[in-house]
Amino acid sequence: MESLPAVSVLRLGFVVPPPDLALSQWGELRLLIDGRDVLEEMHPGGVSSCWRGRWFGPAEEWPLAASGEPRRVELTNNDCVTDCCGGTFVTIRRRADRVEWTGWENTEDVRLPVPADVHFDAAAYDAELARAVADLSWEEPVDSVARLMRLELAASGCFQRWGWGVNTVHPLRSQGSAQVRVHFSPLEAPYANGSTFVHEVAVARDVPAEEQVRRFVDMVAADDPRGTARTLG
Repeated sequence: MESLPAVSVLRLGFVVPPPDLALSQWGELRLLIDGRDVLEEMHPGGVSSCWRGRWFGPAEEWPLAASGEPRRVELTNNDCVTDCCGGTFVTIRRRADRVEWTGWENTEDVRLPVPADVHFDAAAYDAELARAVADLSWEEPVDSVARLMRLELAASGCFQRWGWGVNTVHPLRSQGSAQVRVHFSPLEAPYANGSTFVHEVAVARDVPAEEQVRRFVDMVAADDPRGTARTLG
């Protein structure tokens, strides 16, 4: 009888990203496989493609979710789209009580070795993804406000009542200041120049994140948000 490959241990955690990243300033995902930072070995200095802003919604839609259909997943980039500057990829698939990571690719530098196939216990794998999403200990105030803003805007529908749809919510951090940007545009209307708007919500370190989000949601619910927003070109 053929023996199954050994089971590896996955450990995930989000960290505060450098303030100069261009693609996203949501928390970066760090992952260890059997205690090894395999992505740093493959792509030294690479930027996580599985940032915290992609971990909303049902678990089956999370970046590292595993299903019976093999799925090629982008893991890192060079703070640029991988079609341009390369990155690292792996194919994720659930098979019976295992999750398999196979077909590793490094399009950033093909000279560097890639890991061998990795197998995880499926139940432990799912539990680790859920644990990482639930862990908020790494967050700075801007991360908490951005996370809660994303959730509350989706739940409240305050933009929709004025005929707007929220396009993106993302944190921005710089030396000594931080803000959350909310981009929105008309619902069910084709894109046109000047039809996208942004609210830049300054984040205070000494005010609870929940209170800051509630103030913004109440403001939008009370009046058309376009009146206090900036137009994007």
